Amino acid sequence: MPLTPQPLLRRVAETSRPAVPFVLDGQPTTALEGDTVLTAILTQHPRLRHNEFSQEPRAGFCMMGACQDCWVQTDSGERLRACSTFIRAGMALHTGTASAADGAST
Repeated sequence: MPLTPQPLLRRVAETSRPAVPFVLDGQPTTALEGDTVLTAILTQHPRLRHNEFSQEPRAGFCMMGACQDCWVQTDSGERLRACSTFIRAGMALHTGTASAADGAST
């Protein structure tokens, strides 16, 4: 049986911030109010996306919106910089791989 990939980030202290529901790769999940899209995804997945050329896993790089490494897409096709966009209730985000929705390999 294959191992289920673990999220890249783990919260070490929960806060009293309200939960924000969103959809990630077709699966309903939650983040905390005030989380960036990057944090919301990486607390659920082992990577943010795959590199377009090498297919290697990526998790952001500069964390300030300058490097172009954290782009993710919404259901509507809008591209967002995950490190500088705050999660909003109802967002539907894609990490860019079909295997992400079923928990397959990274």
